[in-house]
Amino acid sequence: MTLTDAGVTESVDPHHWRVVLGRLHTVVQTGSFARGAELVARVTEVAEELGHHPDVDLTYPRVHLSVVSHDVGGLTERDVELARRVSAVLDELALSADPGAPQALEVAIDALDISEVLPFWRAVLGYADDPSGGGPALVDPAGLGPAVWFQQMDAPRPQRNRIHLDVSVPHDRAEARVAAALGAGGRVVSDARAPAFWVLADPEGNEACVCTWQGRD
Repeated sequence: MTLTDAGVTESVDPHHWRVVLGRLHTVVQTGSFARGAELVARVTEVAEELGHHPDVDLTYPRVHLSVVSHDVGGLTERDVELARRVSAVLDELALSADPGAPQALEVAIDALDISEVLPFWRAVLGYADDPSGGGPALVDPAGLGPAVWFQQMDAPRPQRNRIHLDVSVPHDRAEARVAAALGAGGRVVSDARAPAFWVLADPEGNEACVCTWQGRD
């Protein structure tokens, strides 16, 4: 059974984890590649014991872990338990996480006929259909590039761009991200759906949305 983002947020250690775009994320500052490899080895032991595995990005000088139950396309008690065990490893190794660091990027394409334009983007990007079934979307089979999703239009909209970026951030960092964008010359197009998302635009009108899990029930 999948859990709500709010329920998962309340169940995990806030010093380490944030829910971003349907996954649990933590970014751990390791300070060295060797220390990061040590952390990955310890997390691997825990994951093998639980039979449930995170996605891992090991770089210098940090490790990014993201957790989701791929078989059900959402967060479950398995993810909460894995996060709890990883938190214990982080405390044991005296490693610090940056809860504000996780983010997820999506590209949104507005289309009048999604079935007509989607095959082009699948081909040109070398992407595959999103297996989660959450809507018309494409994903990078290698898990590296941003997802691309398609938003249904009812009529042509030539006065606004039809491709925008969705930047999903931790719920408690969204207002700061919006403020930073405004301070960098942006403007608010709409905050009617905040805190689910704020629609922002750069000085020439190109749009991006800052998104969180909140306000989507």
